[in-house]
Amino acid sequence: MTGADFSLQGKVALVTGGSRGIGKATALGFARAGADVAVASRKLSDLEKVADEISGLGRKSLAVAAHTGKLDEITNLVNKVTEKFDRIDILVNNAGTSPAMTTTLDSDERLWDSIMNLNLKGLYFLSQAVARVMKEHGGGSIINVASVAGLHASVGTGIYCISKAGVIMATKVMARELAQYNIRVNALAPGYVHTRLGDSQFKVVPELEKEAIKNTPLARIGEPEEMVGAMVYLASDASSFVTGDTIVADGGILLN
Repeated sequence: MTGADFSLQGKVALVTGGSRGIGKATALGFARAGADVAVASRKLSDLEKVADEISGLGRKSLAVAAHTGKLDEITNLVNKVTEKFDRIDILVNNAGTSPAMTTTLDSDERLWDSIMNLNLKGLYFLSQAVARVMKEHGGGSIINVASVAGLHASVGTGIYCISKAGVIMATKVMARELAQYNIRVNALAPGYVHTRLGDSQFKVVPELEKEAIKNTPLARIGEPEEMVGAMVYLASDASSFVTGDTIVADGGILLN
């Protein structure tokens, strides 16, 4: 093992929310680094296109339709991936949602449950299921996609902020508990990135994009591909002594 070993050769990765945005960019980045990759999200047709791109890079691929906010679908997802690849070395918990902008006084239980079930509960129990597989094969790397929203409160997306703060703490808890099995758990906290989820907020509140750029020292919105370097680092042996950490990739927002 060397400190600069970014290769994922011989590894099997599972990426949720893998049909677009950060998930798709990560899946393709992992394939380029040598990994075989399974991608999961709700729509199989979109996933199959990504799986074809992975295959085009010379790696094995698998597309599985799954709602990771539902425990029975988590079980089915893990079973399908292990049936094809026998193992899972890398898990990226990227699936997430923030379906509406609302304040503390106007939020309802349905919105809370929708966000928490996918962003936090699903992440936790998918990590549990995959960690059991990793334990049997000598270890692995779990990467949770958090957000700067989990580190900085914002108006109108409070439940989302709370869920992502939970992701950061879940990362720390799992890192402490799973280290004995050689399973590392880290998080990536993006700032504003051009994804379907991120851009949907700009459509709802048009002035938000200008405000976001104004508050970002690098003065622009990030691209999904700009998250891949950190993802490959956390997935590979290059980060073999890193666990329980959260890498922030926000263009400098938290400097304000």
